[in-house]
Amino acid sequence: MLTLYGTTLTRTFRVMWMLEELGLPYEHVKAGPQSEKVRAVSPLGKVPVLVDDGAVIPDSTAIMTYLADKHGQCTFAAGTPRRGQQDALTFRILDEIDAVLWTSARHSFVLPEDQRVPAIKESLKGEFARNIARLTDEIEGPYLMGETFTVPDILLCHCAQWSRSAKFPEAPPALADYLSTVRARPAFQRAAALREA
Repeated sequence: MLTLYGTTLTRTFRVMWMLEELGLPYEHVKAGPQSEKVRAVSPLGKVPVLVDDGAVIPDSTAIMTYLADKHGQCTFAAGTPRRGQQDALTFRILDEIDAVLWTSARHSFVLPEDQRVPAIKESLKGEFARNIARLTDEIEGPYLMGETFTVPDILLCHCAQWSRSAKFPEAPPALADYLSTVRARPAFQRAAALREA
């Protein structure tokens, strides 16, 4: 039995989407970061957390990679060159896009007010625009790595949605086309419906 902890307005949505892609049954415990419910299974208190038959796995990307490997979907096989390229994309999105958005969020509402540096956000928006433009130029189509939908597709799409709510620069037209394709996937639609509910 799979149990997913976290609220859908966080990175938990990524894992929910992956679970829908894989068609796996799961229980969703709507619990916020640092809540008692989350800390009871993971002392870190961060979300998302997946519990699989008693094994606790934190971190959205670690969970998605674990599930993809376990079920042989949304991934290239470990130890292959294409998997190395997939992992490189995953780490690049985390380093160059997710981390930029998270730093902006920290200086907007996460950190105590006396520790925030609001002026940094303009620099982050410029960095984001450069990074997303370079990545857009490398999309093989229809997905990041061609015909195979993979973990980094979920990451990039989620970050793109996050960037819109954070009022970051608009996506280049080619990225917008790619995102429309990704969001048309039935699993994304199911996950989005659960988020709205």
